[in-house]
Amino acid sequence: MAAESERLWDFALRLYSAAGVGEACLTLQNECGVDVPILLFAAWLSKHSVALTEAELVRIDGVVADWRDEVVRPLRNVRRRLKSGPQPAPSQETEALRNSLKGVELGSERIELAVLEAEGEALIASGGTHADATANLALVLRHSHAEAPSPKAEEALAAIQKTLEAF
Repeated sequence: MAAESERLWDFALRLYSAAGVGEACLTLQNECGVDVPILLFAAWLSKHSVALTEAELVRIDGVVADWRDEVVRPLRNVRRRLKSGPQPAPSQETEALRNSLKGVELGSERIELAVLEAEGEALIASGGTHADATANLALVLRHSHAEAPSPKAEEALAAIQKTLEAF
């Protein structure tokens, strides 16, 4: 069981590295547009028995939206693009650059998580909503993806929820 005072970054690393969770997060990111740091933040709040309301999620997502859209996603897009091109990629040199970008991308997500943690600490301190906190992950999915999720996305969400319950 995670300590109540576990920092969001440490929690996120621990949860993401649990069996199947990283892959499930990437499925939700790629298929449904889920922002993985927001998803991990919602899971962290669940462990603090704080349920997000839709209004809180919209507000908090707005706090990090510019950072995500102008820094995190462009870094991810360049890293992904280098896997197959443009010329001279892929090559040994461009693979080294791509690997360097992985670290920069992770650093940008760490900054996003720090902002989210400050928002979460305020919710925790205020008592937040202590209703069904396990619904946080489903709320993030609905917020990110207006359509009904595919069976693959539902399985990914269920895998994360199951792991979270065991944390």
